Amino acid sequence: MDPLAPLTGPPGIGRGFVRDAIRVMIVDDSLVARTVLSRIIEAEADCEIVAKATTGEMAIARLAETPVDVILLDLEMPGMGGIGALPRILDLAGAGQVLVVSSLTAAGAEHTLQALSMGAADTLLKPRAGEFDEGYGRALIGKIRALAGRARHPAPSVVRSMPLAHRRREAGVPQAIGIGASTGGIHALCLLLAALPRYCDLPILVVQHLPESFMDTLARQLAAASGRPAVVADAGTPVQAGRIHVAPGHGHMVVRRQGHEMVTGISHHAAPSGCTPSVDPLFESLADATGGQAIGAVLSGMGRDGAIGAARLVAAGGTIFAQDAATSAVWGMPRAIADAGLATAVLPPAQIAARIAAMARNIETTRA
Repeated sequence: MDPLAPLTGPPGIGRGFVRDAIRVMIVDDSLVARTVLSRIIEAEADCEIVAKATTGEMAIARLAETPVDVILLDLEMPGMGGIGALPRILDLAGAGQVLVVSSLTAAGAEHTLQALSMGAADTLLKPRAGEFDEGYGRALIGKIRALAGRARHPAPSVVRSMPLAHRRREAGVPQAIGIGASTGGIHALCLLLAALPRYCDLPILVVQHLPESFMDTLARQLAAASGRPAVVADAGTPVQAGRIHVAPGHGHMVVRRQGHEMVTGISHHAAPSGCTPSVDPLFESLADATGGQAIGAVLSGMGRDGAIGAARLVAAGGTIFAQDAATSAVWGMPRAIADAGLATAVLPPAQIAARIAAMARNIETTRA
C-alpha cells in the first residue's frame, strides 16, 4: 500500500469509530516527521489522517480530491516548497486551516512569518529527532483542535454592533492605537495595517503572541505591509506618531507618561492569560497613560487575552473593535470582547481600519 495515498477507510480504526473526527493532512518530505506526527494524531479518538504528501505539488493534488480540516505544512520541501504551494493550498482548503510545522520556524522566522501573513493560521516548531515528547504532543493536538473548530463550524458573516454596556465615560480625542492578536493574527494585522490610510498618523502599538526570536522579522513585515516604520519596543522607547511599536517576546509592552510624551516599558509580571507578551497590560496601561483616549482592536486568536484590559480601556472612555468570526482563524479573543459587550463594532480587519481612519479624520477636522 502506498503510504502517501489518501486514506479512505473509516476513521478511528483500532481506537473506536468517531463519526465526526477532525480530518488532518500531513505535508512533509521527512519520513521520520510524517511517522511521528501520524502517531501523535492517530492516538487521539477525535482525529484522523486523511492524506499525506511529500511535496507542495502532491499536497495540491490530494486537496483537489480530499476535504480536510487542518493541514500540517512543512516549508522546506523539494519542488515548489511550502511557501510556493501555500496560496493554492489555501484556495483548495476552503475553510480548512494551515498549521506550519517546520524546522524553519526557529531559524527561518522570515519564511514562517511570510506563511502566516499569507494566511496560514498558526505555527509549531518541528523538533529534532528524540524531542517529540508528551508536551509537544499536547501542544500539537491542542492547536489542531482549536483550528478545526473554526474550519468545521464556520460562523455566519454577520457584522453586528455590540452594546457598550461597560462604558462609563465619553470617548475623547484618541492618542494611540493598540492592537492585540494571536492565532491567525498576523494575516489579519497585515490586512488592517495595509488598509489604514497614511493620514491616520496615530502611534500604533502591537502585541502579537510569538516567540522573542520572531519579533524583529515581524516588525519588518508590518512595516512592509503598512508603509510605516516599525520597531520592537524596549524600556524607554518613545511612542512616536506614525510609527508601529511591536511588543518584544520576552515581556509585556506597557506605556507610561514621561513629561508630555509617552514611552514604552517592559513588564515581566504573570498575566492572567498566561501569555507573554500579553494584550491585557497594554490596554490597561493605555487606559491610564491616555486617560482612556485610545483605540483598541482585538484580532484573531485563541483564549481571552485582551478582555480584561479592554474592559478597563472602555471604562476609561476608549474605543474597542473586534475582528468578526467569519474572517478569524480562531474566534476566541475577539469573541471574548464581543460577548462582554465591549466592542463598538465587530468587523473584518479592513473595515476596522476604515472605522479607525474615520476617527482619525475627525481628529484632523477638529485640529483644523
